[in-house]
Amino acid sequence: MLIVLCGQTIATLLGRLYYNSGGNSKWMATITQSGGSPLIAIILLLTPPESSDTGPQPPASKMVPIYLGIGVLLGFDNLMYSYALLYLPVSTFALVAATQLGFNSITSRLINKQRFTALIANSVVVLTFSATLLGVGSSDDGTSTDLPKGKYTLGFILTLSASAVFALILSLFELTFQKVVRTRTFRWVLRVQLCTNLVASTVSVCGLFASGEWRTIPVEMAAFKDGRARYVATLVGTAVSWQAMSVASLRLITRVSSLFANVTGTVSLPLVPVFAVILFGDKMTGIKAVAMLMAVWGFLSYVYQHYLDGRRAVMGKEGVACAVRGGGEAVLHA
Repeated sequence: MLIVLCGQTIATLLGRLYYNSGGNSKWMATITQSGGSPLIAIILLLTPPESSDTGPQPPASKMVPIYLGIGVLLGFDNLMYSYALLYLPVSTFALVAATQLGFNSITSRLINKQRFTALIANSVVVLTFSATLLGVGSSDDGTSTDLPKGKYTLGFILTLSASAVFALILSLFELTFQKVVRTRTFRWVLRVQLCTNLVASTVSVCGLFASGEWRTIPVEMAAFKDGRARYVATLVGTAVSWQAMSVASLRLITRVSSLFANVTGTVSLPLVPVFAVILFGDKMTGIKAVAMLMAVWGFLSYVYQHYLDGRRAVMGKEGVACAVRGGGEAVLHA
């Protein structure tokens, strides 16, 4: 959970720093979101196999289409996030991206059979209103002079679309481990993360060359604020942060659920706008403050629902234990 929070916050801030410091390649920003996958290969090689890793393996005929399908989805989802982060202030981007929690509740219900309670419904409604409040607010909030003019609405739509696709991806990951992989070891988490991100990186690299943006990279690097070293450090830091966040999030999906992983990521919601105000000079307007409070309210609804589910589970186990003890005492008495 800590890695998810730190990784998502740092990656979002570094992504905005890339644009603010002179970066302009959307495909390069997209590559950083999945291009750190070779690091996972190193961790996979150093991770000893567990006993369940030696059991029956899922057939390649099932896993390859899954890797390709989720990887392609992930590649285009990363591209939408890259454009959105260019067109929106980072504080607004973070708040609108929180709608993925609402989308994930829907995909979890339809795909993973997640129980849909009144508290979850309340969270979906509140998060939807939170994003809508930002969308109908003034498109010129004066938070940054580096943002493209007239792109606020497009950035808003792209963030919503990327959030919906990402929610679908999380549910598909959970379904893959439930129905196909059927094991939840760390090595399988790394394996699935590695293969899907390699596909996403391939999509991004193909887009970089097809768009012709690769020709502008040397010029962009030379013109980057504080030089080439900072350019490389920004991209590497972004890639490492996204990979750390993604692996930790997938681990939470396998241990709990995609909904819980999404809830954990939403905890970083109040952190990004606060750091954006400090680092980039974004203004925390009244509309953003209200939207942030509403988003936190939606998050707390999820937290309380998990608290109630945990209490019911504990009470159910205690009831079963009491019944077993009672039956044993009756047998001994007889």
